[in-house]
Amino acid sequence: MKEIYIVLIRAHTGLGSIARRFTGYEYTHIAVSLDRSLTDFVSYSRRYHSFPFDAGFTHEYRDYYAFGKHQDVKIKVFRLCPDNTHYNAVLGFIEQCENDNDEVFNLFSMATMPLLHGFRIYKANNCMSFTAKVIELSGAADMPVAYYKYSIKDIDELLEKNFLFEGRLRRKPSERYNKYMRSFEPIKYFSDMSKLLLTLVLRLIYKK
Repeated sequence: MKEIYIVLIRAHTGLGSIARRFTGYEYTHIAVSLDRSLTDFVSYSRRYHSFPFDAGFTHEYRDYYAFGKHQDVKIKVFRLCPDNTHYNAVLGFIEQCENDNDEVFNLFSMATMPLLHGFRIYKANNCMSFTAKVIELSGAADMPVAYYKYSIKDIDELLEKNFLFEGRLRRKPSERYNKYMRSFEPIKYFSDMSKLLLTLVLRLIYKK
């Protein structure tokens, strides 16, 4: 049987804490795992812990979530069991996102989600829209609104019948952890921020 795991994460980051205070909702990140051991996750997120503007499709690991002094992270997991056709559609979408160098992080939709409830930008996703698209392609749930309009809380409610477990996920070392935790000079922070914002603005204007 094919299985896809949708994983809600109570992020330990500063942005996660701010989001919880603003929304009153516990989970602030969401990812997909095809791995029953919940070791390898895919999502749209920052590629380095201290550098949020280098963001897009990425693989994440347990010690990305339970980093530094943290030994575990709270998660909520849903299990989808698609047939072969739907599962292959999900794999094709993930492969497309991973291999398309034009894909970027949809920061604008994420930042305005509580007010505007999501909107599309050409070849741009965030953790919510990426995960919701996986759910749509899996055929696991009826989705009455467009995939990019689903917040993490909406996905939580949408997949109620697919609930698997909620609890603590123990930290597990990964080979990429030191690279993920590296620091950067301030100039790179501002140059990459400007590049991402300009790309998103141009795609909003020209639709591509």
